[in-house]
Amino acid sequence: MLVQRRYFFYGSLFAGAVPAAGYSSVTSLRALGYKPFYNKLNMAAIGVGGQGGVILNQVAQTENIVALCDVDVDRGAPNLKKFEKLPVYRDFRALLDKEARNIDAVTIAIPDFMHATVALACMQRGKHVYLEKPLTRTPWEARLLAEAAVKYKVATQMGNQGYSHESHRVAAEILWSGEIGDVTEVHVSTTPGTHPTGLKSQPPEESVPATLDWQAWLGCAPMRPYSSYYVPYNWRGFFDFGTGQIGNWATHSAGPVHHALMLGAPDSIEQVAISNPSKLTYPDRATIRLDFPARGAMPAVKVFYHDSARATDPDVYRVPGMENETILPPSNNLTDKGRPMGRPRGAGTLPPGMTVPRLAPGQRMGAGGPGVKVFGGERGGPAPGVLTGNGAVFIGTKGIMATVERGEGVWLLPAARWAEYVLPPQLLNRSPGHMADFVRAAKGGDPACSHFGISGPYAEWLALAAIAFQLPGKLEWDAKLMRFKNSAEATRLVRPVMRPGWELKL
Repeated sequence: MLVQRRYFFYGSLFAGAVPAAGYSSVTSLRALGYKPFYNKLNMAAIGVGGQGGVILNQVAQTENIVALCDVDVDRGAPNLKKFEKLPVYRDFRALLDKEARNIDAVTIAIPDFMHATVALACMQRGKHVYLEKPLTRTPWEARLLAEAAVKYKVATQMGNQGYSHESHRVAAEILWSGEIGDVTEVHVSTTPGTHPTGLKSQPPEESVPATLDWQAWLGCAPMRPYSSYYVPYNWRGFFDFGTGQIGNWATHSAGPVHHALMLGAPDSIEQVAISNPSKLTYPDRATIRLDFPARGAMPAVKVFYHDSARATDPDVYRVPGMENETILPPSNNLTDKGRPMGRPRGAGTLPPGMTVPRLAPGQRMGAGGPGVKVFGGERGGPAPGVLTGNGAVFIGTKGIMATVERGEGVWLLPAARWAEYVLPPQLLNRSPGHMADFVRAAKGGDPACSHFGISGPYAEWLALAAIAFQLPGKLEWDAKLMRFKNSAEATRLVRPVMRPGWELKL
């Protein structure tokens, strides 16, 4: 099957090519105030603990850090000390008021419910934005940020790092080559999280510690009493604040699905199964179905999301015909010291000293061999034949493909087929690294691979899936009007409830 012309254009967006309707050259971008590549960006970091600290230290390797902001000085203490000569703010608004002239771009890593508020404020000041995943908590906010990036002409990137991984792009190339035929069904899974699930009552009120600015932490959210139960991490499990495992892991594991299948907006979402539901938090586990219409030559596809899947669950997904196979591949399984692992591109000869792995009858590639890391099951290794862990399975008319974690590993099933498989020709450009991709864009280079024009629509349907956790039944979605055709209650969850004075608008 030849890859259609539209596949090349769509893929080029993920590879970082300038869109036809976008900027015409690096020179034109620099005329708008972008920096030459040899100049360093002046960066501010909003949220410097946890993942915020990780991305802060990544960008500090090549760019100038000029200001920091964190509402919790205890959580951010290691990096506040590391960069102790820099000005520190507790409220992002104060940072922007005082430092706007001094900064070119920001990294943002804060609770999900404040993502859109902070990112929009930065874009309105003309600042380039690297925003950690998930892009937003609600579908309406995701669309707002995509529109804002266009209006304010800034470089953007969502922190779903798997989009920059080799295996993520190879998975798309395998699917587009026609190797597994038409894909009409996909299953995405995540491991159980460490945030609270199934809570029946709010946590008790406590005194606010001196190290935390509770009002700044709440930001746009309606006022509520402080509880140490929310911070620094449990907020993720509450509907009001987070997106559960959708934001924590499905944003990663569904990435190859969104990319390779060129998904847009679904026609419907449906809660298929749920365990220990709650009005306050995400349940212990659930299965959500999303139905996407046909996209050009690609047929309609149903995507099942298995939240917190375990091999012992009665409704765990069993991959057809793969009862004796390890479902998810090892991470980084494409390369061995930078060379294809027995699977060269095209029909050429193997590199010197390399051999195609041969499997004994019943042996599963990656199933516990020396030095091989395998994902997908509970303690003791993955259970054969079932989908657990962080990953995705593509069910095609001619075969099955699986990806793992952030899209950091890919293979065909059964293992014997993968052992003999030769990778298709490369169609997509490769990434210099997820943060480097953003820095390049902020200096006037190609748009980043997960800029908001790409990650916005993706985050939008993920946020729709989060709504399905709260309401039973099939919900019919009108993407143009951003409402559910058959549920006013579900429509009320499409956009956030904001504290007066915090409303968002372009």
